[in-house]
Amino acid sequence: MADEPDPVLVTRVGTGALYLDRLGAVSSRHAMLLEASAALCAEEDRDALRRFALALDTPGADRWRFEHAWVRLAHGERLRRARATVRARAQLAAALEVFEEPDARPWAERARNELRATGASRPGADASNTHGLSVQKLEIARLAASGLTNKQIAERLFLSHRTVGAHRYQIYERLGITSRTMLRDALGPAPEQG
Repeated sequence: MADEPDPVLVTRVGTGALYLDRLGAVSSRHAMLLEASAALCAEEDRDALRRFALALDTPGADRWRFEHAWVRLAHGERLRRARATVRARAQLAAALEVFEEPDARPWAERARNELRATGASRPGADASNTHGLSVQKLEIARLAASGLTNKQIAERLFLSHRTVGAHRYQIYERLGITSRTMLRDALGPAPEQG
């Protein structure tokens, strides 16, 4: 009968769920990461955000600083995509603080990029070098000046290519230029990153 489930598959799935349930009971770290994994797999924002909150509220989970920061980063990314930017900034800033420690540069950069995408200003940013552009528009301008296409910029900043195109139009207008080739000269030298 094709309508009946395969008993071997049912047994394997049940055993796997039981194992995962027991694994979460063994360690706060495992419980947090299991809940965060479920959040990452959730299709609905509401379910994902609820699961991220549960993961972060796992008793004792904050002892695992890096993993806790990683969950905050993933939570912040999902919040930003759900257009909850204020809540996203709080999660992303907390993650960035941990990731700015040595040997976590790629994670810190990812958190910084997400934070910029929320429109938050970068700590210590030099206001004299922003050309009157928002943090996100300045980032788009710099990426375009480096030669990236709208599609590549959109993928890097988790935006649509149409949004990038609209921002570029506004950037050109603000800077008084008419083409991508004029961007590098209009922006001046890129700031050094430490």
